[in-house]
Amino acid sequence: MNKVDYDRALYYTHRSEWDNLLILMVRTHDHFLSKKIEHFLHAYHFSKDYRSIEKTLTDLLQYIDHASFLPYEEEWANQTF
Repeated sequence: MNKVDYDRALYYTHRSEWDNLLILMVRTHDHFLSKKIEHFLHAYHFSKDYRSIEKTLTDLLQYIDHASFLPYEEEWANQTF
């Protein structure tokens, strides 16, 4: 997993750079991140219900938060002391 993808997704979401977020969605190797971005962009552009937009955004941000710490947890789990 590439931690830069999570940083970029967070940055593009914060700055409302939807074109760059779409490009990241296509280029990332993390399929879960790609799906979360896809669901958010679809809701943002086509949904008239603000709650669905908010939910998909929250799901995306929660996944970014979770996944950005995952490699560190794996590294600690594999170390022997």
